[in-house]
Amino acid sequence: MAFTISAIAEDEVGAVYTMDNAAGGNHVLAWKRSKDGTLTSQGMYPTGGAGTGAGLSSQGSVLLSHNAKWLFVCNAGSDEVSLFEVSPHGLQLVDKVNSGGRLPLSLTLNRNLLYVLNAGGTIGDQDNITGFEFVHGRLAALPDSTRALSGDNTGPAQVAFTDDGNALIVTERNSNLIDSFTVGDEGLVTDHKTFQSVGATPFGFDVGQGNRIFVSEAGGGAANGSSASAYEIAEDGDLAVISGAVSTEQTAACWLLASRDGRFVYTANAGSGSISGFRVDEDGSLQLLDADGRTGVTGDGSHPVDMIESRDGHFLYSLSNGYGTIIPFRVNSNGSLQPLTGVSGIPTSAAGLAGR
Repeated sequence: MAFTISAIAEDEVGAVYTMDNAAGGNHVLAWKRSKDGTLTSQGMYPTGGAGTGAGLSSQGSVLLSHNAKWLFVCNAGSDEVSLFEVSPHGLQLVDKVNSGGRLPLSLTLNRNLLYVLNAGGTIGDQDNITGFEFVHGRLAALPDSTRALSGDNTGPAQVAFTDDGNALIVTERNSNLIDSFTVGDEGLVTDHKTFQSVGATPFGFDVGQGNRIFVSEAGGGAANGSSASAYEIAEDGDLAVISGAVSTEQTAACWLLASRDGRFVYTANAGSGSISGFRVDEDGSLQLLDADGRTGVTGDGSHPVDMIESRDGHFLYSLSNGYGTIIPFRVNSNGSLQPLTGVSGIPTSAAGLAGR
């Protein structure tokens, strides 16, 4: 399969961002997106921090604000978060702060409140979440906002606000737990509850309509042993299973994306080089779109990780760091995926994907 970078299009309507996560100096890699889904390189931008030199076992390490004017990036190797201002001409680094812990690898934003997930337990420190106020293009640590997870080395994978911003959710791969934190008026989290994941190795997740969350479960990497589950979130942060551990029929479903219209959920199956699609029923339950779980194919050894959907919902992009590619798919009305020409030459250490 050949991958090329298209010529600059006049009908640019969006952008796609990842980071190379290089240990010697982290960079954001940026592309302009055209109406037909093709990507044109916009350049690479130093974050001022360092990566780890290898892919991150997380989702959400690169985050674009809802108004698409700001880009937040984890520097997992130097324990920092970088902030870029986004313009039609590219990115400008405007701030960089300590992450409030060690090994930051996931970010979530609600209005002017940013929370960072730190996986410090992996390197002998502690796992935590830490909050920041985001005002006038600057980040300021939120005093007394750091909260520990269920243990020191839980293998945390992602942090995200619920749709209403009243709770924070964190997945823990090693403990098979899902954390729920209630968010108070001042942005500080209060009640911390933990829930047993219905499927083994909860990893990436996305927040759907009606404060539902959909979680990918890597199943410990067992062959064809991964799954996806749906939960409903109550006002007090309690989780109730809607649809439990629906098999992907594939291996290592580690990353998950819910479509903007709420009709479909997709998992990136790192061990199978595939993407599994699910239909979301009215009650939030999940139904596999294809019996074999292969709604999209990225290729053996491609190791698909983070995914994003274009803001118009017409395209899905998969970062496949095994090949060093970003592969676009056209999203059809029935949820099926049609592969398109992608971009190559991305370092295999790349992590995170954001865009519009």
